[in-house]
Amino acid sequence: MPRPNLYYEERMPSPLERVWLEFRRNAFAMGALYLLSFIIFLSVFGPLLTPYGPNQQFIDAISLPPAWSTSGDVRFLLGTDELGRDMITRLIYGARYSFALPLLVVLMSATIGMLLGAVAAMTVGVKSSTLKHILDVLMSIPSLLLALVIIAITGPGLSNALLAIGLVMIPQFLHVTRNAIHDERRKPYVTASRLNGVSDVYLLTMVFFPNIVRVLVIQFTIALSVAIFDITALGFLRLGAQAPTPEWGSMLAQSLEVAYVTPWVMALPGLALFLTLVSVNLVGETLRQAIQKQLEQ
Repeated sequence: MPRPNLYYEERMPSPLERVWLEFRRNAFAMGALYLLSFIIFLSVFGPLLTPYGPNQQFIDAISLPPAWSTSGDVRFLLGTDELGRDMITRLIYGARYSFALPLLVVLMSATIGMLLGAVAAMTVGVKSSTLKHILDVLMSIPSLLLALVIIAITGPGLSNALLAIGLVMIPQFLHVTRNAIHDERRKPYVTASRLNGVSDVYLLTMVFFPNIVRVLVIQFTIALSVAIFDITALGFLRLGAQAPTPEWGSMLAQSLEVAYVTPWVMALPGLALFLTLVSVNLVGETLRQAIQKQLEQ
């Protein structure tokens, strides 16, 4: 027979739990988080849910309005485009190209940039100073302009656009990580850790990074928003994803010629892009505020 517990012990939430509890207080942020989770779900399992292919054409259903219109068809809930392709299917497939791929690119760039930034922050002297000036020059150039230069060298295409954006994002994470760690190096808790004889690896992983996570969250949110926007912009300029790839920017470019006849063909990918960018920035800003409040306690 188990013995009853006669002592009451109040359980204090962990720092991560307190950040989550603070994040949950913002209803708009929770809605944005649910929307991003839904977009990720569609990016992974969307092809299993759609009854049609992204480029499948229906000759008898060209330029149909959404299903709730008087001339709509229930088979195509959001209508069809000028070639008779189902809009909802193309939007779901487009989430892979306009959200999932930029997310993977930013994750890879963040990993490489933070590692290089941490190494750069632990070095001093001429090498560190030279690297700082080079990064300042790169950071002064807009990311889309750098991506255009790289694409001009490698040629148009979705893979080249992703490569260009990934290369552009690495210096940004490197610069932010290096500066954040450099600002923390002279603080008392870092000096105390050094006096305890901890290794550089322990100093980076257990001392520096937990205290600069707020800065990294801000940079990751900005980088993801910029990556999504740049992928869409390059697709719109026909330098990224090429037709008939169902990427949102490419879909916007293709809809220019029929925007007045079938406005939903332009409005739907534009709305999807708008909601995605707003959700990313809202989740990132609320998470930053929650982490900042936790650090101040």
